[in-house]
Amino acid sequence: MSQADYLFTSESVSEGHPDKVCDR
Repeated sequence: MSQADYLFTSESVSEGHPDKVCDR
């Protein structure tokens, strides 16, 4: 997992949309 993916994932999870990251 790259830093960009980590930042994007943590931001999405904090917003409450982890499923969106999993789909992508």
